[in-house]
Amino acid sequence: MGKSGGKWGKIINFVTSNQLGAFSMRFLGNLESKTDAKGRVFLPSVFRKELMASGEESLVMCKDVHKRCLVLYPQSAWNRRMDEMFAKADEWDEQEADALRMFMSDVELLSLDGNGRLLIPRRYVEFACISQAVRFIGMNDRIELWAPEGLAAATLSKEQFADKLKTIMSRQL
Repeated sequence: MGKSGGKWGKIINFVTSNQLGAFSMRFLGNLESKTDAKGRVFLPSVFRKELMASGEESLVMCKDVHKRCLVLYPQSAWNRRMDEMFAKADEWDEQEADALRMFMSDVELLSLDGNGRLLIPRRYVEFACISQAVRFIGMNDRIELWAPEGLAAATLSKEQFADKLKTIMSRQL
């Protein structure tokens, strides 16, 4: 019997996008949860499943730069964004360095406990005005955490929404 796999063995090469470093998670949805007295909150199961499927164990939490909400990134998504940000930054520009320092100095590395909860640091709870209810919004490769009242106040009118979506969709890549 001759050797098998020689000529034809390399035709099919299965590579997952995760092996290429381009695995992209898609967080979708608008779900509510509640914090406990210690500031712990269950990450909705649909988001936990997405994290588990991608093999993510660590999360990065930061404050949103525009609104009073929190942003939760899987560590791989955070690392990609930071690589891009620092590649664009001019390390010799004092104001850019100050902006990056301010942004990076208020970031937390988190992990879920055995029950699927994460502990929101007290300063973040206060920043986002979270009392008990937390609204989780899937935003592609990240998850936003909102106090329901804050989310309601940050929502665009129907006309603003339609105009802004039209602008986004008409941009050239």
